Amino acid sequence: MSVDGEAVRVEVEEDEQGWEVDPDDEWGVAVIATVGRQLRLRREAAGMRAGEFGLAIGYGEDLVYKVEGGKRIPRKEYLDRSDAVLGANGLISATWEDVKKVRYPKSVRALGKLEAKAVELGMYECNTIAGLLQTPEHARALIQAAQPPYSPDDVERMVAARLARQSVFERDPAPSIHFVLEEAPLHRQIGGTMVWRQQLEHLLEVGKLNCVTLQVMPTNTDAHPGLDGRIELLKFPDGTAVGRSDGRFNGRPVSDPKQLRILELRYGIIRAQALPPRESLAFIERLLGEK
Repeated sequence: MSVDGEAVRVEVEEDEQGWEVDPDDEWGVAVIATVGRQLRLRREAAGMRAGEFGLAIGYGEDLVYKVEGGKRIPRKEYLDRSDAVLGANGLISATWEDVKKVRYPKSVRALGKLEAKAVELGMYECNTIAGLLQTPEHARALIQAAQPPYSPDDVERMVAARLARQSVFERDPAPSIHFVLEEAPLHRQIGGTMVWRQQLEHLLEVGKLNCVTLQVMPTNTDAHPGLDGRIELLKFPDGTAVGRSDGRFNGRPVSDPKQLRILELRYGIIRAQALPPRESLAFIERLLGEK
């Protein structure tokens, strides 16, 4: 079977982990139900049965019913193949812009929207590597370590959401992004040696982007204001800002100017105590050379 002359394999149900619709996500349910209804109406208008349509796009009949019934989030490839088979001239493919947002868990979506609008992002992480800097394998190993454990579907959904936030690096014009990472998490070989090395190599790659400043906080430094947890500061084009911090602020978003000044003071001190960007990248390179 083929689409536009290219061979298409039939996707099995196991390939679709992490693409279920969260029933508690009202907006997500509405989006997927609408897309599914459009797909069903177009398929029926083309005179195709569900099984026949599934064969044409390389997916099983059961998955076709789930997508059209609003029970399963379709992949981009599913939408693109459907568009080609049904001759929708890009209208079905275009629904991916809404569908891909539904992959964010509800709790993460608001953060992703804020990061997508910010012109400046500042992040300090105490115990882990910042999510915006994680490779898929590193993120998956971290999430799988949670107790009680997440289901395989939830793991894949959370990994996809974390990676989707990284589109912030592709924006044009790019925002100014600052990271401060503690030294200790850089030594921890989460996911094994190979995953660890790939993660450090990824840090070097991102740290060399023109829009990114990456700093490492050495373990042998003096105490600083970030030892009770992470800090995140987002600034927007209209001059407003939002911050989050563990410890005193309990991780809740704050926008009050007085509270933001406190977070900015803390973050400024942290950046001043961390290694400069060039020395930080050299530090990571030395870590890689030791193993």
